[in-house]
Amino acid sequence: MAGFTPHTKEEVSRMLDAIGVDSIETLFADIPAHLRACSFDLPTGKTENEVVREFRELSRCNRTDLVSFVGGGYYDHFIPSAVNTISSRSEFFTAYTPYQPEASQGTLMAIFEYQSMIASMTGLDYANASLYDGGTALYEAIAMAVRANNRRKILVDRGVNPLFRNIIKSYIINIDVDIEEVDITDLRTDHKRLRSLMDDDTSAIVVQNPNFFGMVDDYEELFAFARSKGIASILSFYPISLGLLKTPGEMKADIAVGEGQSLGLPLSFGGPYLGLMAVEKKFVRKMPGRIVGETVDRDGRRAFVLTLQAREQHIRREKATSNICSNQALCALRAVVYLSLVGKEGFAKTALINNARAESLKKALAVIKGVSVKEGLTFNEFAVNLPVPAVDFASRMLELGYAAGLPASLFYRDLEHTLIVAATEKRSEGDITAFAHAVRKALS
Repeated sequence: MAGFTPHTKEEVSRMLDAIGVDSIETLFADIPAHLRACSFDLPTGKTENEVVREFRELSRCNRTDLVSFVGGGYYDHFIPSAVNTISSRSEFFTAYTPYQPEASQGTLMAIFEYQSMIASMTGLDYANASLYDGGTALYEAIAMAVRANNRRKILVDRGVNPLFRNIIKSYIINIDVDIEEVDITDLRTDHKRLRSLMDDDTSAIVVQNPNFFGMVDDYEELFAFARSKGIASILSFYPISLGLLKTPGEMKADIAVGEGQSLGLPLSFGGPYLGLMAVEKKFVRKMPGRIVGETVDRDGRRAFVLTLQAREQHIRREKATSNICSNQALCALRAVVYLSLVGKEGFAKTALINNARAESLKKALAVIKGVSVKEGLTFNEFAVNLPVPAVDFASRMLELGYAAGLPASLFYRDLEHTLIVAATEKRSEGDITAFAHAVRKALS
């Protein structure tokens, strides 16, 4: 006992007396013996110097020298140095949830500006103070739709990021919601099939633009058809693409969600990231999480408050719209700093450069014997068919110093020879030429 807690035997004895049991064994008597850990078999403790050395050795196992052409929802974008500098200031870095507005004006103002930027970016009326990540934001959008129309069937296009779809399935496993995945055709959304499946039990349709394969689509007519049947339209979007593509608001989506990693957050081996969410006005009181609002104090000065706090901690449990306990405020801060630095014109220019680099990569790969580039309008990433299994090809490319892309067969079993390749503004024309040369070598 003393090996695992900081308490002395005398302290343990006083605590047992206080709760009315005579021993630790009696305290845990209700737990069957075979479920108790007899020994954690922990090794002898190490000094700080030894721990630092061990972690440094472990870090050397990571490949940080690879040139990345991997996408799949998370991208290797350039992050201005000022993003790190500003977000690392102690006023932001150590701040937590702003429950006390009079002492949290800086954090609240940053979130307010973040909400304003996300609403403007998506073309929708309101944005919340961010969520955990893109996948959980998509689940929250589904939950919001179900709360709004009390229907239970959700149609999810199979072009939606499969990682997000797995998150949805995990979240709904113990609740009364039926997820029906709709097959794609030629890597694109099958609009006709989606329409045919919409009925009086359908709560929402979920699509993604660009989809997991980089395919760009226009869902305005599909969303209008859904609206005519009282079905909510949920669009998962890639934020950088909105500098060039039609926005969720222009497509008349009811709810838009996305992964905010591309807005000033490093890849960081998978997180932390942030979930983006924006909605039409009719959904604002169904939104999860928080919304920061602007007001004036008793002296008429500009002030910020948590206008909507919709979790069970703040209101009656049966009225709560979510159990979100953090809005990833530091990640949202990085996003608002990034967007402030690049500005409206810079944001559009970044999208154009990303698209241009991907198109340049398409041309470089299309002339390689055995490589077939999937035709169609894409943004930032696209699919290619290879003469060998994509998993094997990706392994060969790692040896040549490239994270070559994402084998589609990891998520779509029938696409063994399909590789999804991405190019961001960080991939120069020289990188693309060298990559194409490496592809030839790997296929030879």
